[in-house]
Amino acid sequence: MKTQNIMIVGVGGQGSLLASKLLGRLLLTKGYNIKVSEVHGMSQRGGSVVTYVRFGEKVYSPVIQKGEADYIISFELLEAARWTEFLKPGGKIVVNTQQINPMPVITGAAEYPEHLVDKMRQAGLDVDAFDALQLAEQAGSAKAVNIVLMGHLSKHFDFTLEEWMEAIRQSVPAKFLELNKKAFLLGRNA
Repeated sequence: MKTQNIMIVGVGGQGSLLASKLLGRLLLTKGYNIKVSEVHGMSQRGGSVVTYVRFGEKVYSPVIQKGEADYIISFELLEAARWTEFLKPGGKIVVNTQQINPMPVITGAAEYPEHLVDKMRQAGLDVDAFDALQLAEQAGSAKAVNIVLMGHLSKHFDFTLEEWMEAIRQSVPAKFLELNKKAFLLGRNA
């Protein structure tokens, strides 16, 4: 099997590390060779956070180069636009339409770009944009955006629902299990 590359991008505090852990756990149980690399920006200050997940028969490096990502999973709209050059031809961007203002917008030094989904599509990119925050809140917590996005991503893989649910069970504290299962299913069905 050829190596598959998934980038998970967002801003600090959105749960991208848990998402990569859940994905990695599932892939390991399926027997894939997997490499996960976490790149922290100013994560404590709401800065950009990127996680690379690479899997296949034999993976030698954890880093995804420009033009290699099969999927970019973005927790925030501007972060999706920021990383598009890493998407390979025929790749897909799964993006939460939530907008989180970066520091230059907060200070008034810049404006948040408008119509980013349209601009990415006009550039010929395959963009699957939806309101994951609304679904997370429907599940019971705005913090479940990461699991909603993993649920949405799950539609693109041949793993069973039971395998995904077991990975969730192994990745989240028991007291949050039902909330995360609900968030996953809402994302999967979105």
